[in-house]
Amino acid sequence: MDQAATLRAMARQDQISRDLSAPVRRIGPPVRVIAVTSGKGGVGKTNVVANLAIALSRLGQRVLLFDADLSLGNIDVLLGLTPGRTLGDVLAGQARLREILVHGPEGIQILPATSGVQELSALTEEQRAGLLTEVDQLDGAADVLLVDTGAGVSSNVLYFTVAAQEIIVVVSPEPTSMTDAYALMKILSTRHAERSFKLLVNSVRTPAEAMEVYRNLVKVADRFLDISIGYLGHIPADDHVTMAVRRQRAVVDLYPRSPAARNFAEVARTLLDDAPVVSPKGNIQFFWQRLVRGNESGESVNG
Repeated sequence: MDQAATLRAMARQDQISRDLSAPVRRIGPPVRVIAVTSGKGGVGKTNVVANLAIALSRLGQRVLLFDADLSLGNIDVLLGLTPGRTLGDVLAGQARLREILVHGPEGIQILPATSGVQELSALTEEQRAGLLTEVDQLDGAADVLLVDTGAGVSSNVLYFTVAAQEIIVVVSPEPTSMTDAYALMKILSTRHAERSFKLLVNSVRTPAEAMEVYRNLVKVADRFLDISIGYLGHIPADDHVTMAVRRQRAVVDLYPRSPAARNFAEVARTLLDDAPVVSPKGNIQFFWQRLVRGNESGESVNG
């Protein structure tokens, strides 16, 4: 091969490398990447994610749900679904990203990832390029990406939360839940410079109780933290939720006229009305780039 041909080959290789690492330029608004997290377990976070996904879909949104809870990932169980493959199969080169998507109620799609997310920060450059190429093909398939993180302040929770564009913190009226929610927001603020949060109060007896939880957290945050907490809404304590869980269905699907289902619909509308100003942090490609390159900055998904 002569020198000119060699230079052309090198230029093509450089272009391929740039294409694999550059963010995708989409026509139209970018995908909203929303992490749903909580300061402690037992507040109904995963149930919130599943119902919110379906409620958003009913409002015309194409929803992709990423199950990133390493310890208790159970979106599939909650909705009575059986994933054939997971993200681990994609990383092993045994499946395409689109092939592992599970179709859920109302057209939502679920990315089962619990057996693969722990490997994301230890990928080779070739694996990273391959995964980002897969994500390129997925980027136009959704309007909203909901990321169901684990609970607490472990490194894997922070890892997925800070990669998202928006953060919803689910809290219950229990004092321990409020304390842990504050601790989570404090760590995300002081260590990762997160400044904006949306609060969803779950399992409350009255709207007034939900507002009291919100105001108490805002009062403490205003005093000690430089953050903004928006009130996304509340979900009432409702026996229909428990009944739906036992039947492996979402309450908005099985009991659409129940108090909880009506509030999930209201929360979904509020979320759509509160769309953020477009920022570079807000698309699927950027989200996945942050995940697969997390080990370059010493981050880890291992809790």
